[in-house]
Amino acid sequence: MERTLDLCRWTYNQTLAYRKDSFEKEGKSISKYETNALLPDWKSDKPELSDVFSQTLQNVQERVDLAFKAFFRRVKAGEEPGYPRFRGRGWYDSFTYPQKGFKLDSGKLHLSKIGDIKIKLHRQIEGRIKRLTIRRAPTGKWFACFSVELDDLPKPPWKDGSIVGIDVGLASFATLSNGEKIPNPRFFRDEEKELARVQRKLSKAAKGTPERKAALKVVERVHERIANKRYEFAHQVSRGLVNRFGLIAFEDLNIKNMLQNHCLAKSISDVAWNMLVTVTSYKAANAGSIVVLVDPRNTSKMCSRCGILVEKTLADRVHNCSGCGLSLDRDWNAAINILRLGLQSLPING
Repeated sequence: MERTLDLCRWTYNQTLAYRKDSFEKEGKSISKYETNALLPDWKSDKPELSDVFSQTLQNVQERVDLAFKAFFRRVKAGEEPGYPRFRGRGWYDSFTYPQKGFKLDSGKLHLSKIGDIKIKLHRQIEGRIKRLTIRRAPTGKWFACFSVELDDLPKPPWKDGSIVGIDVGLASFATLSNGEKIPNPRFFRDEEKELARVQRKLSKAAKGTPERKAALKVVERVHERIANKRYEFAHQVSRGLVNRFGLIAFEDLNIKNMLQNHCLAKSISDVAWNMLVTVTSYKAANAGSIVVLVDPRNTSKMCSRCGILVEKTLADRVHNCSGCGLSLDRDWNAAINILRLGLQSLPING
């Protein structure tokens, strides 16, 4: 698998170089299918490429194509794009079997051109397996990620109380429109001292030594532990939401812009709001529920009873309306507004 990764990395860099040179020298844009046609010649010059499943190499070239499409899309949108970059050793960590070339049977995963590998299947796979990606984590662990096709489930009828608006925050991880609060676990903050300790040890180790390699692995394990806790928490919260509610409304937050606030960037990254929205969305689609994203403008300022705007600072944790006299937790008020906007965004016959 390590060898496959390295050959895929070579193919990625070779494909990127070919497309880059063609555009710079001839002004010609090369398609994915044109690069696919180059593979037989590359295999003649580099016979070891034949040790990688053919569709896996084609998928590598598809990744380059997607990188260029994303680059040109950002250029067209007026953003500051990053040109597709070459991958150095250790910076290519997955390969894909897009249609076939793999088989799961009796606790073993057969990979074409690689062989049978023991696999710990943490749950039974439902649906028709369509795609497989093998990923190497920084700590050296390997994961098999299956994409499956499931039949659409019928939408369940809404019941009283089966709709919810959710305001995500820092004081509480999330506040629901029914008044419930989900505490913020602050996984990174809890591990911050330990991370600082192992990073100091890493910085003292000389480059290129076995001691530095071992210290780097310890740092990566701490990062992995934080990521795993955060990921598990998001899955637990999202499963609870999907099991209880038929309609779930979130704010459509621009996290990238919010991270420009250097006072709050670390805390915002730690709570991982986007992860909650992402996992809730695909769980809801599988369960027949609905997730909607609403415009976040004025959801915290607007009074959920009378609709007037009440100015607040980040320190103001209670919504006090001068118009109707409503006094309510700031995040609860916002969650009610988010639910109202979510309902308004649905089709009339929804």
